[in-house]
Amino acid sequence: MSEQAWIIIPCYNEQEVLRDTVSRAVETGLEVVVVDDASTPPAAELLGDLPVHLIRHPLNLGQGAALQTGMDYACSQGAPAALHFDADGQHRVEDIGLFLAALAEGADVVLGSRFLRPDDSAGIPWRKRLLLQCARVVNLLFTGLWLTDAHNGFRALNRRALQLINLRENRMAHASEILQQIRGHHLRVIEVPTVIDYSAYSQAKGQRLSNSLNILLDLLMRKFLR
Repeated sequence: MSEQAWIIIPCYNEQEVLRDTVSRAVETGLEVVVVDDASTPPAAELLGDLPVHLIRHPLNLGQGAALQTGMDYACSQGAPAALHFDADGQHRVEDIGLFLAALAEGADVVLGSRFLRPDDSAGIPWRKRLLLQCARVVNLLFTGLWLTDAHNGFRALNRRALQLINLRENRMAHASEILQQIRGHHLRVIEVPTVIDYSAYSQAKGQRLSNSLNILLDLLMRKFLR
């Protein structure tokens, strides 16, 4: 039975930055599970000597599916809590303490926000800022939660939340689905400030407008065709 939080890192073809990201996560002393969503070459070729739990999907299923695989595995190992941590190097391990402290104070789910401190939001590219503000409104309409940030992949969940949340949106719409399930299960959610490092690499792989429209379409279909 694990007595500490786990870090869940979903990855797909992040070879350029993956080892550095995972190495920084390992240095926290927390358990780390990397879910390789059918990367080519396999993530094991880069991480084989690191003390991590490595799970590989034989087919690419999407980030939502990779996160659910990681949550299921962490639960099976007795994890009392888990953090979602992106593989592209945007998140800082230095912020993990804020998430764990909020869980200790009674939150079921802790969400990172780029808009709680002026210095954090100052570095967000203006197109990204506009997209995030629109996404906040979409989140309110579909989930009933009015948050300061939207689609921030840095999250922490206690064991109750890990057991209750079951992602069915395999791809990027999972970010809104998590919020729907938080509200549906009456989980206590808190936002904490976090820094996002917008490197040239992470911006090149980031969310595009076309992907955001696809997410909206997925949400509409789930809402009206379920």
